[in-house]
Amino acid sequence: MSEFKTKTPVTTTKAASSYGVIFAIIMIAEFVIAYVADIDATENAWVGIVNGLLNNLILPVVFISLAANYYKKAHGGYIKFGEVIKTGVTVAVIAAAIFALFNIGFNLAVPEAQAEMIEKMKAAQIKANPQMTSAQLKMAMSMAETFMKPYIAFPFTILFFAFLGLIYSLIIGAIVKKENPFGDVTPQDVNNLGAE
Repeated sequence: MSEFKTKTPVTTTKAASSYGVIFAIIMIAEFVIAYVADIDATENAWVGIVNGLLNNLILPVVFISLAANYYKKAHGGYIKFGEVIKTGVTVAVIAAAIFALFNIGFNLAVPEAQAEMIEKMKAAQIKANPQMTSAQLKMAMSMAETFMKPYIAFPFTILFFAFLGLIYSLIIGAIVKKENPFGDVTPQDVNNLGAE
């Protein structure tokens, strides 16, 4: 009986992990660059638009597609619809968790940054709505501060990105899915059996 080496199968988590980490690193780099360069999305609308499009549309779609295609290639060109969804949501959740942890750490290390952000948001609110009463402004800033608290920001960030990952995975899954006619047996498995 001849022995043959079997590779550890690529799981949806393995396929998604590296792409989720890269996605998170890109979001962290954007954040750091904006902070160091003092680029304010409340003052420069185009910065907010570009950042929003990148982090909420372009990057998730790119990295979910890359992870799904990596998984598909590792499984002989086949991927089930559910596997695309698992892969996509995992990419988004990993990226969100890393970014949220970084953001919490950053706010603990540089507490004045959060205070500056609140002041900029307050100035932007007053500029956008000059008729806003002080009570309304105080309520808006109180809500903003609440959403910046780590115990709110962390789960909210993960839930938001998980939802985006689910939506994009449904779309990408409809495009890239390819059911294996052999069930869970891949062409590599068939070739390995023939080698025995």
